[in-house]
Amino acid sequence: MPLTASQAARYARHIVLKDMGGVGQQKLSAAHVLVIGAGGLGAPVIAYLAGAGIGRLTIVDPDTVALSNLARQVIFTEADLGQPKAEAAARFVGALNSGLVVEAVSQPFSTLNGAELLRDVDLAIEGTDRFPTKRLIARICAQNQVPLVSGALGQFDGSVTVLAPFLLRESGKAWPDFEALYPLDPMPEDSPPCELAGVLNVLPGIIGTMMANEAIKMIAGFGEPLLGRLLVYSARTAQSRIMEYG
Repeated sequence: MPLTASQAARYARHIVLKDMGGVGQQKLSAAHVLVIGAGGLGAPVIAYLAGAGIGRLTIVDPDTVALSNLARQVIFTEADLGQPKAEAAARFVGALNSGLVVEAVSQPFSTLNGAELLRDVDLAIEGTDRFPTKRLIARICAQNQVPLVSGALGQFDGSVTVLAPFLLRESGKAWPDFEALYPLDPMPEDSPPCELAGVLNVLPGIIGTMMANEAIKMIAGFGEPLLGRLLVYSARTAQSRIMEYG
């Protein structure tokens, strides 16, 4: 569908980009993205996908906004304390870009609702903080043939990859799945949650923005997505490295 005059004005900086253009922006405006987790990683993902004009966003998160979230989850304010994160995030999206369709789901993504939540979705993004949950999300996305952008955080480092094991490389071999990257879940003591280990407040913003970038690339169809590759960033050194897997 052609962009309206208002959309053309709003996304003018995208439209003049050689690899994006009006066609790429139309793809963003027609896309439906499922964001699983509206926390540290989900917050910048939601902000930048809404800003980019993703036509429909479904936000899934069972938690409520806590005071300790505000240092890094900057789409929330003190007025949101105690409110469901998914609903507060949806209000943020509506205030930033009223032309989008946004749905809040204040329950966890699970085997019971996963396939239904992925119905008519073009791409999913997960920023959850527990490996069993990540593995479950990756499995259900693969079963439903929905590309997944997956991110993870440590105290001072984070990582991003794209999973689409139902797609084929030029060689005809399928792209690797979550198990190729993480055959086993790390022990709890090796991957403690941020409420125990801590996390630098700017780090989720950096990694979450990288995740939004991967989503935009996949949907608009430019660049080289992180399929079969894991990008690891260190906030201590400002260095990034990319490791291939599968």
